[in-house]
Amino acid sequence: MLRKTGILKGVELKLVSELMKNSRRSDRELARAIGVSQPTVSRLIANLEKQGVIKEYTIIPDFKKLGYTLASLTFITLRSELTEGEIQKARETTTQDLCKDCPSEIIMFERGMGMKFDGVIVAIHKDYSSYIKLVNRTKEYDFVDHRRTDSFLINLQDEAHYRYITFSTLAKNLLENACAVKQ
Repeated sequence: MLRKTGILKGVELKLVSELMKNSRRSDRELARAIGVSQPTVSRLIANLEKQGVIKEYTIIPDFKKLGYTLASLTFITLRSELTEGEIQKARETTTQDLCKDCPSEIIMFERGMGMKFDGVIVAIHKDYSSYIKLVNRTKEYDFVDHRRTDSFLINLQDEAHYRYITFSTLAKNLLENACAVKQ
């Protein structure tokens, strides 16, 4: 069961780590990997799903082989004079609007802070015009300070790649950090 602190420990953390490495394994295989029974794994997974720790099971494809040529990180800044009500309305409309109507494939759209930006849109694109459509779509929102929007583009067709998207490294890191905290 998820601790009151919201932080996973022990067998739960091991299970999430194993699922991040490969979520296609059976409960029996996962049980062997973390040293518990299959019914325990099944129960833990159900609890983790119910509590929102596990949000979905998916694959990470080779985007290039699916016909995508670009990945983009588009950084946005909100207008500084927005009221709390305007910010709330922006959250509600943007998430539904942008993800539904935009021609690009949005992987993540989140608020944040750093580099003087308030949010980031991570997307993949079939071509450059798809990226331009995303940028133009963000310009339709009056709560965005369009003078302070910037992007970083990644050429998915490039032959040299340093590290593809993966959760395996994060899975290992979760367990290492948990062990370091115990010491």
